[in-house]
Amino acid sequence: MTDPDDRPAANGAADRPAANGAADRPAANGAADRPAAATDADAQGARAALKRCRRIIVKIGSKSLSGDAWDRLAAEVAALRGRSGRSLVLVSSGAIALGVAKLGLKARPKDMAWLQAAAAAGQSVLMQRYEEAFGKVGLLVAQVLLTHADLADRTRTNNARNALAALLEAGAIPIINENDAVAVEEIKFGDNDQLAAMVTPLCEADLLILLSDVEGLLDRDGRRVPFVRSVAREARHLAGASTSGVGTGGMASKVEAARRATLAGSHVVIAAAREPGIITRIVSGEDVGTLFAAVPQRLSARKHWIAYTLRPRGAILVDRGAAEAIVSKNRSVLAVGVLGVRGTFLPGDAVAVFDPDGTEIARGLARMSAGDAARIARKKRDESSDDVVVHRDDLVVLPSE
Repeated sequence: MTDPDDRPAANGAADRPAANGAADRPAANGAADRPAAATDADAQGARAALKRCRRIIVKIGSKSLSGDAWDRLAAEVAALRGRSGRSLVLVSSGAIALGVAKLGLKARPKDMAWLQAAAAAGQSVLMQRYEEAFGKVGLLVAQVLLTHADLADRTRTNNARNALAALLEAGAIPIINENDAVAVEEIKFGDNDQLAAMVTPLCEADLLILLSDVEGLLDRDGRRVPFVRSVAREARHLAGASTSGVGTGGMASKVEAARRATLAGSHVVIAAAREPGIITRIVSGEDVGTLFAAVPQRLSARKHWIAYTLRPRGAILVDRGAAEAIVSKNRSVLAVGVLGVRGTFLPGDAVAVFDPDGTEIARGLARMSAGDAARIARKKRDESSDDVVVHRDDLVVLPSE
């Protein structure tokens, strides 16, 4: 599972949800809350494709891990492994919630030190629950603790990819969680929905299942939306913030995670963890949950990493001609088209590229520092590569929908 299109790049920082461009915003009086796509041939074809998925990531949230949830999850994974030989990876929340109970706290703390303490106390309990449940059905589990900083480092990302491949080859079930006991920013800003989306290209998964306490994305009448083709037009305006005091991710986070994972070539289903046999029903092509279809032309692992794992250290504003060349002609960001820069970045750092309207159109790796980019902005250089601020090989045009 080494990254075939990998090349050395300077490391970025932890992830932050991508700023949305104008085309990503739902159009006024746009698509109906219950898209016609839910019953068309595209939906049927996408459901049928789920039967052919071989590597599956299942993310389960804190609120869904109660009672016999571990035993039910283990039984489903064992059944899928036994019948079809599929490989599965779990991204699990729950450490902080279990740690809160273990430490005798009345509610999830807001103080960072206490959040870290709860995570440290809860990790062992979480893995013990998985060990016991999966051991009953003859399966081995292995804990993999990651931070966004790990995934922002290309070398460490490739090491994690190889370790996960080895675990799957050995027949183990990787249980991935953020290392909240040491990663301050991940507790404060991150959630495991986004981690699952970032792990999707890492594991070369063709299906991501986001299990939650709701049956899927709901329209404004409270009805399940079965199928989503365009997140911008059909889903984003229906998603709201988390109201649970247990976890950090809400439907908005799940919809954004679905968008990112589909761009990596994976189908995504948001479904209710409490539904009996939900994973089996999803991979059988049953109409359950909300299905987000994979895009036809996926981003390479490296380009997905640039666009959706790295956190921009700065921004580059380009003129309208440069924006058109970048979006329509796959051109590099050249100094002559740069109107200005924001932030402090160095060569190799991730940067966001904006058009004159303030819409983010691309993300890439800078070829020069912010100071150098500002110094040569609007200047044209002949027969030289020194005017390349972001090379097209290191540039990802963000999708318009």
